Amino acid sequence: MSGIVFNIQRFCIHDGPGIRTGVFLKGCPLRCAWCHNPEGLSSRPQLSYNEGKCIACGACVSACPHGAHTLEGGVHRFDPKRCRDCFACVETCPAEALVREGREMRAEEVLAEVLRDRSYYGKDGGLTLSGGEPFYQADFALHILSLAKDAGIGTAVETCGAFSPETLERALPLVDHFLWDYKATGNEAHKKLTGVEQNGILKNLARLEGAGASVTLRCPIIPELNATEEHFRAIGALAEKYTCIREVNVLPYHAIGNEKYGKLGLTPPFSAETVSLDRGEDFCRIIGAYTEKPVILP
Repeated sequence: MSGIVFNIQRFCIHDGPGIRTGVFLKGCPLRCAWCHNPEGLSSRPQLSYNEGKCIACGACVSACPHGAHTLEGGVHRFDPKRCRDCFACVETCPAEALVREGREMRAEEVLAEVLRDRSYYGKDGGLTLSGGEPFYQADFALHILSLAKDAGIGTAVETCGAFSPETLERALPLVDHFLWDYKATGNEAHKKLTGVEQNGILKNLARLEGAGASVTLRCPIIPELNATEEHFRAIGALAEKYTCIREVNVLPYHAIGNEKYGKLGLTPPFSAETVSLDRGEDFCRIIGAYTEKPVILP
């Protein structure tokens, strides 16, 4: 069983309980305007170009069979429209300005990477699958989780909740903790901001309540898009409605995704200033007025 992984992060402390190793799988059904991991949207490996690292040596020009790279007057130019993601240029770039985002890995290889950090996990930490949406590669994600459980490793999943009920049923015995996104209030608003309706996501969340799962509700807050009293009230009401929700994490908008879009040769669909810590704490206080559950900045 294999799939496409675009990052493995060690010593993560904001992606579930304890110290964790985050494994990021490519592919996502949503297209959130504020996405900060655009390299996780496509399910295929992609070429990323960091202009700041380029030394204009011309090695990629010779390597590329499609003419996506040119050197004009000592200046390197990359045309993403001509790129066919063959990654021949990546192998020749001495400055690592060209990077392959995503590689095929077997589930056993992923687990081996996770087990390297086992001594740091303690009783609370472990593996967190993220993305993208990890259940976009459902069979691969579930196999990784199964291997981790067999190895005695704690498991968590960061998810948008947009996947089939059948996948959820298979995941329930394999996931110790869900970090569940709540991005907008109402079906229409959710579809406008993410491209996907909310009804199925909320039905899956209700199933978690019935199964007695452990859930952190994660709420990205973007002042220009969803920072409304109605949304804040709905977040609090949802936290109060379900006993499976242990706490609410407020995720104020960060502009880090814009640079990543540029490296992929894409234009970010939304751009704004990164939200300050003080304003993020204000969001927590407002939402906290509507629920007794902890509301924090992770």
